[in-house]
Amino acid sequence: MQIKKVMVVGCGTMGAGIAQVCAQCGLQVVMTDVSNTMLEKAVKTIAWSVGKLAEKGKLKENKQVVLDRIQASEDYAPGADAELVIEAVFESLEVKKKVFAELEKAVGADALLASNTSAIPISAIGGALQRPQRMLGLHFFNPVPMLEAVEVIKGISTSEETMLAGVEFIRFIGKKPIRVDADIAGFILNRCNMLANMEAYRLVEMKVATPEDIDTGFRLAFGRKMGPLETSDLVGLDVQLMAYTNVYNEEKDPRFYPPSILRRKVEAGHLGRKTGKGWYEYNPDGTRKQ
Repeated sequence: MQIKKVMVVGCGTMGAGIAQVCAQCGLQVVMTDVSNTMLEKAVKTIAWSVGKLAEKGKLKENKQVVLDRIQASEDYAPGADAELVIEAVFESLEVKKKVFAELEKAVGADALLASNTSAIPISAIGGALQRPQRMLGLHFFNPVPMLEAVEVIKGISTSEETMLAGVEFIRFIGKKPIRVDADIAGFILNRCNMLANMEAYRLVEMKVATPEDIDTGFRLAFGRKMGPLETSDLVGLDVQLMAYTNVYNEEKDPRFYPPSILRRKVEAGHLGRKTGKGWYEYNPDGTRKQ
């Protein structure tokens, strides 16, 4: 299946990153959101990110050529002829189900429908669709332009043809597909990562170590570019809490129950970089306070 046009639904951090990567690979992109303010912010973010790549000599084309491939829209009409739709909205099962019910009516019968969910089973999202065999998971990681791995997830009704098309697409955009052949909450990488993250939060809660020392240890001992606490601030503590809660509700496994400190921080509005305070505190320009 040849994919020439992609519609990305939801233009937060993940949606904007997915749109950027697709445009850089020569695909036409329709980026949609219910908020025009969010669309304008995403367009500016993508322009800045593409500009940085151009400055470093990592962009094969002129910056404007890439940006011109992205069309921002508050409705699905411009993406009706897209061969692939990637949903990247709020991590809520009910919200995602509503979005896909609308999308199935808005695009062609042969279009692939994909969710960027980080934790919700694909079968739960697409179970009520008329063509669930055309739906799969494409779980990108943050920041999308930088990280290569993408989980390609098979729902209980997803056809092998759809899976192969998903794998081929991920390779086409320069990423590495990780096949997930059983539809389990949290998939592969997040299930492993969630447990490590939550243990790090508990260690902070018990005052065993500071966020900074834990992050330093992860970077120096495990070769990570970012530790679990600074990554949490980048992703958003509210986003993580929702993902962990989704996995816990699905599995009822106490290992995935979010620690009290994470729940309290979200309740207090300490959501990370976007609010200026999470595990660390941040200046208005996004740099960390010392």
